[in-house]
Amino acid sequence: VRIGREDAPYRLLLRARAHPWETGGNWVLEGLIREVLENTPNFCLYVMPMCNKDGVAHGGSRFNSMGKDLNRDWDEPADPVLAPENVALEQWLDRMKEKDMLPHLAIDFHNDSSGKIHVSRPDGNYETYLNRMARLEHVLTEHTWFTEGSTGSNFKNAGTFGEGLLMRYDIAACIMELNCNWSAGLSKAPLGADWMLMGQQMRQAFIAYFDDLD
Repeated sequence: VRIGREDAPYRLLLRARAHPWETGGNWVLEGLIREVLENTPNFCLYVMPMCNKDGVAHGGSRFNSMGKDLNRDWDEPADPVLAPENVALEQWLDRMKEKDMLPHLAIDFHNDSSGKIHVSRPDGNYETYLNRMARLEHVLTEHTWFTEGSTGSNFKNAGTFGEGLLMRYDIAACIMELNCNWSAGLSKAPLGADWMLMGQQMRQAFIAYFDDLD
């Protein structure tokens, strides 16, 4: 799904439901989409709201219908038999690369019991990426009820969506885990309306992130 002008100065890619049971990302994206439709931001939003559709339809917990975890093995091209969902996204990324229109930021939404931003730290010089992840954490903390912080710059996250897009496409990408048990910023167990509120608040957070982008 594309929302916004293709010629906008910045591009944002968001994905949810790689793991079928992790519903928080859908609520966040719904809140963000509704807000962006009403108030045009400085970025073009690209959304894959439910990448593991078979898993969701069949009530799965982690894998697609071929038994593949769609948040793994992003360090190499996806297997078209085992992970056609990832192949479809890779083909879109390849087309965007050919047009010199790759996203400036990409986030894969998940649920767990910690709620942190998972920052990748592959071998090599990725100081620009780490600075951008620090900036992302700052704007999310400033403009949304997110307070859990990040895994920091020493976290190894090989093969995940975040590290794969960083290493293969040079996209500032990460995993954002939404705490499924407790929203520290609201001091309550999160409900769908709370996740939608976070999504609505993210519009301003992303505007602030791109405003300061080098």
